[in-house]
Amino acid sequence: MKKTVVLGASDNPARYSYLAVEKLQRYGHPVVAIGKKAGRMGNTKIITEHPDEKEVDTVTIYLNPQLQKQYYDYILSLHPKRIIFNPGAENDELHELAQANGIEPMEACTLVLLGTGQY
Repeated sequence: MKKTVVLGASDNPARYSYLAVEKLQRYGHPVVAIGKKAGRMGNTKIITEHPDEKEVDTVTIYLNPQLQKQYYDYILSLHPKRIIFNPGAENDELHELAQANGIEPMEACTLVLLGTGQY
């Protein structure tokens, strides 16, 4: 199972980040949901802090590039194997930072990756 940090988590069921958290959990992946406001998504708590997580496989991003800037240091400190830039979250600057730090950047959709067995 691949521990995943979801940046841009929302308790709005119409948001893709909400659907991603649900689907990640359904597939058995541990999830840390981080949003701009605290809330709940079923049994998952949305937090606003930046916890020091260990053994993070993936950071999947649902934030526009401007909002991502405040998370650069945090994302890099997690030492994930990869960062998934979901549609609308593409970011050349963070893409380059990831590569420079040995992290695989991917422009993809977490929901599609899960649904096609490529996650």
